[in-house]
Amino acid sequence: MAGLRLGIGSQLAFDGFGAAVRLGSPNGIAAGTKRLDNSTMQSALADAKRLLGHDPLAALARVDGVLAGGRDSVEARVLLGAALRRVGKIREARDVLAPLAAAMPQAWGIHYEFGMALAALGAGEAAADALDQATRANPQSSLAWHALGDQLLLLGRPIDANAAQARMVPGCVADRALDEAAAAFFERRDTAARGALQRRFGIDLNDLGAVRLLSDIGLRQGNFAAVVDLLDQARRVAPDFVPAQFAHAIALHRLERGQEALAAIHLALKALPGLAAFLMLEAAIHMQLGDAAAAIRAYQAVVVATPDDADAWHAFGHALRAVGRQDEAVAAYRRAVTLRPGYGEAYWSLANLKTVRFDSTEVAHMLALPAEASSDPADRAYLDFALGKALEDEARYAESFVHYARGNAARAALEPHDAAALHRFVTDSIAAFDADLFRRNATAGCAEAGPIFVLGMPRSGSTLVEQILASHSAVDGASELPDITTLARELAQRHPGYPSSIAHVPEAAFAALGTAYLERTAVHRAGKPWLVDKFPGNFLHTGLIHLMLPNARIIDIRRDPMACCFSLFKQAFARGQAYSYDLGDLGRYYADYVALMAHFDAVLPGRVYRIDYEALIDDPETEIRRLLAYCGLPFEPQCLRFFESERTVRTPSSEQVRQPINRDGLDQWRHFEAWLGPLVDALGPLAKATANRH
Repeated sequence: MAGLRLGIGSQLAFDGFGAAVRLGSPNGIAAGTKRLDNSTMQSALADAKRLLGHDPLAALARVDGVLAGGRDSVEARVLLGAALRRVGKIREARDVLAPLAAAMPQAWGIHYEFGMALAALGAGEAAADALDQATRANPQSSLAWHALGDQLLLLGRPIDANAAQARMVPGCVADRALDEAAAAFFERRDTAARGALQRRFGIDLNDLGAVRLLSDIGLRQGNFAAVVDLLDQARRVAPDFVPAQFAHAIALHRLERGQEALAAIHLALKALPGLAAFLMLEAAIHMQLGDAAAAIRAYQAVVVATPDDADAWHAFGHALRAVGRQDEAVAAYRRAVTLRPGYGEAYWSLANLKTVRFDSTEVAHMLALPAEASSDPADRAYLDFALGKALEDEARYAESFVHYARGNAARAALEPHDAAALHRFVTDSIAAFDADLFRRNATAGCAEAGPIFVLGMPRSGSTLVEQILASHSAVDGASELPDITTLARELAQRHPGYPSSIAHVPEAAFAALGTAYLERTAVHRAGKPWLVDKFPGNFLHTGLIHLMLPNARIIDIRRDPMACCFSLFKQAFARGQAYSYDLGDLGRYYADYVALMAHFDAVLPGRVYRIDYEALIDDPETEIRRLLAYCGLPFEPQCLRFFESERTVRTPSSEQVRQPINRDGLDQWRHFEAWLGPLVDALGPLAKATANRH
């Protein structure tokens, strides 16, 4: 890959165009002025090519000078069109490039430039034709293939679009060398990193096609905020460029900036109202914002328009499940499996309903699926998790564990966990959030008392606690919100070294953070005074929550460590729980969680209210009355009948919280005890506490 250039720049295949092809006066410049000598012309064109990637306005001025000097040529015209496109004069670029494209069918660079100009103007069919011609003329151009894929998607040809963008050529989204260079760019975002992309790969960030290619690499890497910034620049040059609007909406959605994401996808839908891919994203954003009814309407439109789209049926099933329409959700998931027989994630979605059991014929079919039926490693991992659940239901525990372990190993390879970094964060938090810090900031924070934080470990009962609280007439349930994590990340950017740097944060900043949290989460309120945020990982920021919102309620739901950890090991999360894919990492994570919460019990006595999950199961009315009293809420009988609520629930426990409390899952881990040695070792004394409880 070293030295291989894939962008436009000098790869426009200028050589052989002919230096004096006369095509008329471009850009309104009068002919007949004093002619430049050949040396001056060549120097000016070389300058224009050099400037095109970082200063297209200056490049445009150089080309204009050449053409004003009477030295018309194909090379000058191509540079003129490329520069006009990069400074946002798209129609002028199209008009310059059109006769060149018609005259030179084998000049891939001209057809790429012409296709991108047409794409920016929304001329999808013509743009796809031009970009297809570019790929035929140069099958190794990753930029042309990727841009062609964008246009094919907009034309309602998603399979062809995926094939184009998956084309294994140097500089494609799967190119490891480009991936590494892009990661460096997204991390540093400086001139040197940008220059490295251009020198090595010809990536010109003034070119919409290059920006789109790089943005898709960034999305794959999880560099969502950097992708938003990158696309903001592109959208200023070509505000109507629909592929950038779509990618922008995806990045905002991944950042959980739901209202902005919705506005972004609505821009794209305004251009192409019925496009299934756009409706799918709109529906996912509605789900993120808690508007399941709007999501279901969007998904219904998609499955009507594209009835053979397995992904659409699968996503539709998620929305139906969230509102408790379980039979319809099952039917949607089964439709997805019928359309794609090796669809591992759809099998897992059926298994994850907890109330669905596969019959022996289905289990045999799943076991017989060849590896190539689900060639994507992530999807194959989902199939292993589904088989683990199916075999567990048949009491085939040894076989079940093999599949759980295989699925977890595959996920661990895809999403590594740094246990040492997590442990450092916890130990640094214990050192930094000491009693003296809280004494110095005793009057800090925003006085609002409305937020209720339910935190701890996933699979510990947090969804149940939220469902109980949200059944109260004064409480809204917002599910798992990312806002505390986001605010903590932003604080760390202003005060590097967080959490150790917390002592250097001015007292006034904590009130600002609390206010920011209230503003960010206002969209999830429906006019009620209390709001439940049940993101379990907020336990890592318990001290910050107290400083930001000293009157907020903080509830730690604690489940038996063996039961909790093995429940996590059986759960195929979409993303974000990388510690759960290894039994040793699970035990260490749980131990770190317990140690951190014990610290806050010591330095902020009584600040955190702890519920024992097993006690809640054994005596729900007593525990629910205590919970409501802690929150300052009067008792309401419907909180005991939380399972009758019709509110949307988007977590893996959605089916359990629609049933009365029962003890069904408390001791399931014991069937697998023989294989849980690494978990027992990592938990240490905490595992002994489990043994003493039984």
